[in-house]
Amino acid sequence: MRFGVVARRDREAALKLAYRVYDFLKISGYDVVVDRETYEHLRQFDEGDVVPLEEFNVDFIIVIGGDGTILRVEHKTKRDFPILGINMGTLGFLTEVEPHEAFFSLSRLLEGEYSIDERMKLRTYINGENVIPDALNEDAILTGAPGKIIHLRYYIDGGLADEIRSDGLIVSTPTGSTGYALSAGGPFVDPRLDLFVIAPLNPIALSSRPMVVPASSRVEVLPLPPERELILTVDGQFYTRLEPKTEIVVKKSPRKAKFVRFSRDIYPKYPLRIKKRF
Repeated sequence: MRFGVVARRDREAALKLAYRVYDFLKISGYDVVVDRETYEHLRQFDEGDVVPLEEFNVDFIIVIGGDGTILRVEHKTKRDFPILGINMGTLGFLTEVEPHEAFFSLSRLLEGEYSIDERMKLRTYINGENVIPDALNEDAILTGAPGKIIHLRYYIDGGLADEIRSDGLIVSTPTGSTGYALSAGGPFVDPRLDLFVIAPLNPIALSSRPMVVPASSRVEVLPLPPERELILTVDGQFYTRLEPKTEIVVKKSPRKAKFVRFSRDIYPKYPLRIKKRF
């Protein structure tokens, strides 16, 4: 097996644990590569094992960090490599184990005592073209002028679903339901379900509420006058400015994120982490 190691760059403890994981796998006889940004923040790794994330070709990626680090990996890697997340973040909804469990969990992985949890993603089309990364958590269409609302219509499978005046609109996966969409008043969604959450962000009309639709849906968003610049952000990792008349279409992506799991239990892990957050 070949492993990739990626660490959160702004925490020394994460970088040091990444090196210990790297060293453990190397001593165990496995081929291991380290992403270049991790190496640039801790140069103890063998430079011959340093590879940009975009060029990873591995069987598993060990990520030492939080959800943001995992999302960075998802955005930069070109294939759907299974990820084992070791939590060095605030909450770690996407991570599987805590730092003190790291080496026991690696041993279980090497022994084949794990399952793969697949999560759906969103694919976004801008004026008919797919030029941005797939979203594991959410697409957020936001006002490009702080303090100014935007006027949007959005359609589900060609039918008008709502017309809103708000700070923006969020289209989320079940995985992303514990993120931006939750803060916008959306529900917690069991990540095993196949659906989208559509949540207006601070809408003027009290009748504009979050909506849940099947993942087979085609969500089309059309800006309306007054024409204002928009910002599209994907998972908080990718940002682009959009012209006022841009057509945005969101569908289920053919790609999936894959996570190493040692338990299939969803409860009470996720509800407890939400309670901890608030």
